[in-house]
Amino acid sequence: MRTRNAALAAALCAVLSTALTACGGTEDPDAGTNGVGKLDAAAIQQKTRSAARSADAVHLSGNVVSQGRTYRIDMRLKKNGGTGRVSSSDTGAGAFELLRTGDDLYLKAPAAFWARGAAASASAKLEGKYVKVPAADPSYPQLWGFTEKDALLDGLLGLHGTPSRGEHGKVGGVPTIRVNGGSKGSGGTLDVSLSGEPYPLRVQRAGGAGQLELGDWGKDFALSAPAKGEIVDYGKRIPSGGEGSLTAGP
Repeated sequence: MRTRNAALAAALCAVLSTALTACGGTEDPDAGTNGVGKLDAAAIQQKTRSAARSADAVHLSGNVVSQGRTYRIDMRLKKNGGTGRVSSSDTGAGAFELLRTGDDLYLKAPAAFWARGAAASASAKLEGKYVKVPAADPSYPQLWGFTEKDALLDGLLGLHGTPSRGEHGKVGGVPTIRVNGGSKGSGGTLDVSLSGEPYPLRVQRAGGAGQLELGDWGKDFALSAPAKGEIVDYGKRIPSGGEGSLTAGP
C-alpha cells in the first residue's frame, strides 16, 4: 500500500511540475509569462527599451522633478506628436496644455500663466487659445521635449549605476519584474510587464526625481491641429509667461 501511495504521489507531482517548482507548492512567478523575468537585468532593460520604441503610442502620467521644480505631467504620445497637460505648483500659474502635430507645437494656458510675463496686458485674450510656438523661440525645444515620444522615453527609462534584477510584482494587476539601477534601486527602477510585450509600466527616477505610470501602449488616439479660430500666431517669438513658468523639460 505504501509503495502504491508513493507512486501516486510521484505521479501527481509530475503532473503539477509545469505549474509548480516543487510538490511543496511554491508557484513559479514566470510560468505563463512572456519570459523576460528569467533574463538578466541588462537584457530585460534592453527588451523594454526596444518594446517602448516599437509601440505606436503610449499614455504616461505622474510627477517629474526637474531643476528643483516638481511637474505633474499627463501626456498621450505617438510618433508624429502628442497632447496633454503639464502643471507645476511652484509657478502658481496652473496647468498648461501642449499639442504637437509634426513640427507644429501649440501651447494653451490660463490667463494666470500669461499674466506673469510680457503678455500680461493680453492675458485675458490669450486664455483658451492655442499659441503657436515658433521653432526659433527658446521655449520650443523645452516644450517639444514633453511631446516627443522616443526622446522622452529614452530620458525616463535610463537607469543610473549597474542594473540588477529585482522582485516580481504587479502594476495595475499586470505581473511585472523590476529592474533596479544602482544599489537597491538608488539609480531608479523600472517595472516591466510580464504579460504580452515587455513594456515598462512604472518608472521611479533616480534620486527621488519623480514617478510615472505608463499604459495604453499601442492604443491610438486622435491628434490634429487646432482650428484656425483657436490659434494665436505671434510670429518668431511668443511672449514669456513669466520667469520659471516654462520648463526646461524632464
